[in-house]
Amino acid sequence: MENKDKALEYFSKRYHCSQAVLAAYANECGISEEQALKLGACFGSGMRKGEVCGAATGALMVLGLLFGKTEPLDRELANKVNDEFLNRFSRRNGSYLCNNLLGCDVRTVEGINYARSNNLFTEFCPKMVYSACEIIDELIKELK
Repeated sequence: MENKDKALEYFSKRYHCSQAVLAAYANECGISEEQALKLGACFGSGMRKGEVCGAATGALMVLGLLFGKTEPLDRELANKVNDEFLNRFSRRNGSYLCNNLLGCDVRTVEGINYARSNNLFTEFCPKMVYSACEIIDELIKELK
């Protein structure tokens, strides 16, 4: 099963978008799926504040684990990967900010109700999960 499909499967089981993306790549990142699910648990819905989309933050965690360095000043590749991911995600989806993508403010009860009544979490968000995985796969192919 491809990572994109694994991520969608996790998301369909009601894991956050961030958890779904990170857990789908856990094996490649050298962490367990349990660790990935825990690590990604606080990043869904733009950290529950409508900020950077959870699918994007999950993807950035994957990319950090794959391309990040441990030396304090050795961050050139990670910075490049971060910027490239967010640029591609924004170009494809119109933004990388959750509230902008959903067209509502998920910090509010009204925003959550709007998202639920318009099936955004079940119909729109899986597209963001899939898009994040597509971009991860492209970057892995280009950089490895």
